[in-house]
Amino acid sequence: MDIDCFDENGNSLVDDQGELVCKTAFPSMPIYFWDDSDGKKYHDAYFNVFPNIWHHGDYIDITKNNGIIMLGRSDATLNPQGVRIGTAEIYSVVENIDEIEDSVVVGYKTDGDEEVVLFVKLKPGLKLSDELLKRISSSIRKSCSPRHVPSVCKQVNDIPYTINGKKVEVAVKRIIHGLDVKNKDALANAACLNEYIGILG
Repeated sequence: MDIDCFDENGNSLVDDQGELVCKTAFPSMPIYFWDDSDGKKYHDAYFNVFPNIWHHGDYIDITKNNGIIMLGRSDATLNPQGVRIGTAEIYSVVENIDEIEDSVVVGYKTDGDEEVVLFVKLKPGLKLSDELLKRISSSIRKSCSPRHVPSVCKQVNDIPYTINGKKVEVAVKRIIHGLDVKNKDALANAACLNEYIGILG
């Protein structure tokens, strides 16, 4: 496949993190989506970042020796103070804390920057105490860095997932920014998104 690693302006990168793209058609491409007669959903899913270039939503690094390092979802990246942070780095810490059953972390744009916001689903009967908040922050700071520490941490009853079991960070991010969530029918538990409306005040 004719893959490449692009920066945000569509320039090829070597030995640097960028977006995984495919510059020409390939055999396993879907040809359309159900209930998408004008092709808008299909276009928005794969071709709305780089004109006429398949954009997959993953970060990669193509090395000078033509090795490829997969770096995770580009829509699952936080950018506080201009520093790129993968959400998986935070999950790997938070979900090892006994009281936490699940979590979702997103970026919240404010005053020209982006804050890290963490939502946690605790085990039944537990409440997010000051002590647990401090332990979450100190664990993330110790295992990751001070920039990984959430500016806001809120307890929620549920974390949204797609029908095929993927955590839906984009939906939460849109909700807390006051935007509509597209493709709710792809979610296994779309009703839980109501809890996130106005949750940041």
